Amino acid sequence: MWRRFRGALAVLGVVLGLAPVSSAVAADNPYQRGPDPTPASIAADHGPFATAQTTIPKGNGLGGGIVYYPTDTSQGTFGAIAIAPGYGTEWRWYGWLGPRLASFGFVVVGIETNSLSDYADARADQLLAALDWLVTSSPVRDRVDRTRLAVGGHSMGGGGALVAATRRPSLRSAVGMAPYVPDGILRGTSVPTILFGGQADTTVTPAYLASAYATIPATVPRAYPEIAGEGHGFAAGGGGGNSGAFARVMMVWLKVFVDADTRYPPFLCPTLSNTSGISKYQASCPLGPGGTIPPPDTSRLANANAGRCLDASGAGTANGTKVILWTCNHGANQQWNRT
Repeated sequence: MWRRFRGALAVLGVVLGLAPVSSAVAADNPYQRGPDPTPASIAADHGPFATAQTTIPKGNGLGGGIVYYPTDTSQGTFGAIAIAPGYGTEWRWYGWLGPRLASFGFVVVGIETNSLSDYADARADQLLAALDWLVTSSPVRDRVDRTRLAVGGHSMGGGGALVAATRRPSLRSAVGMAPYVPDGILRGTSVPTILFGGQADTTVTPAYLASAYATIPATVPRAYPEIAGEGHGFAAGGGGGNSGAFARVMMVWLKVFVDADTRYPPFLCPTLSNTSGISKYQASCPLGPGGTIPPPDTSRLANANAGRCLDASGAGTANGTKVILWTCNHGANQQWNRT
């Protein structure tokens, strides 16, 4: 019956001049920020948003830092990520990443640690303290959606991010950049996790990360992109070499899991849409907002002349239900599955 109806629906679409209206409209995709992505736009060094920054004073549980944020206030609040530097390094080495991510619609907190020699546990505390300060006391707190927060970090800072994710499972994602993995095991995490490695890294080797990646629970969305030709310092690469490939994939990942933006999963699965600068890629595809199960492939069909949508009359679901044109209202009876 459905096959016959589907065929009739296709014919009806042609006859009535119906055009698909993506489900990724504001009502169905409430956290989308910026124009529809294209291969060129996700590969760009700068996104569609102008950005500004403000300095974080030392205190509030961390050693200071910088907040980067979109200046646009017309599209609602933004998701945020706090990022910790590696052992013995300051945030300035990663400063290129803040405005780049902010220009794609994120608030980015680059922290200075209390001590350059802080270990993963201490860096986890400071990442969470940075997020708490951001949403309660920072001058940009009104721009941040406190329900859409993530953590990231490089090397020992990456270890801090992974620890922070186990302590606060409400986080939307953890991003490890050649991360130190405490005990080499990630079985305790329930937060979507991406581990970036450098193909030529002799400090956090690809074999080390592959072993840690294999311990992430099967129910947790995860990915492992390996950056071609790069060593341990790719996250501090300023966009040069293949560090831009790392930033490109990180941005798309954040769009999927921090923004739950249904426009972006096809850039990650079933494989990366752009493999330039990537030597290896593993992922628990399909990836989608809220988990490994993507949202239903639904859309509305709108008549090009009338501006009204195809509607199952009376929200009927039985055989013989009439199909009519009606004012578009985002109702379930105006959502059609592609099969």
